[in-house]
Amino acid sequence: MTTHIALLRGINIGGHKQVAMADLRDLLTALGFADVRSLLQSGNLVFRARARTGGQLERMLETETEKRLALQTSFFVRTAEEWKAIVGHNPFREEAERDPAHLAVMFLKATPNASDVKALQAAITGPEVVRAGGRQAYVTYPNGFALSRLTNILIEKKLGTRCTGRNWNTVLRIAALAGV
Repeated sequence: MTTHIALLRGINIGGHKQVAMADLRDLLTALGFADVRSLLQSGNLVFRARARTGGQLERMLETETEKRLALQTSFFVRTAEEWKAIVGHNPFREEAERDPAHLAVMFLKATPNASDVKALQAAITGPEVVRAGGRQAYVTYPNGFALSRLTNILIEKKLGTRCTGRNWNTVLRIAALAGV
């Protein structure tokens, strides 16, 4: 069995798309996944599953969550090994040490092409910096997330794919939960 991490997009924020983590854990258990655990209320799940691709798991989890919990959201699934590489390839190591709460990893549905990444970088009007690699982008938000104009909407528009973000502290907590 392979350990997977599933991130849900935009749940339990400001009273929208409310779902209990216990309900999500129960759903994954009912679907036959093992060792289902959650972290925080923002939709971070770790579980073990027999061989399936991340894309297959994403589609199945999105369908079953809508059907069984009446919750329509996007799932972003990575294996524990992929998660380990995400942590290891962080291009902002100094920022991760100095200010991990203002460093985010944006998990993407698809790998953006280089011209889309350049378009995103050109669209930044503040002090934020973006580095993309594979199906994730690392973003520093030196002045915080709340007032930044580099939003998920802009990132998705420029990269041409859906995304969800987690700050570096959460990325490391998920890594620990997944045993990587």
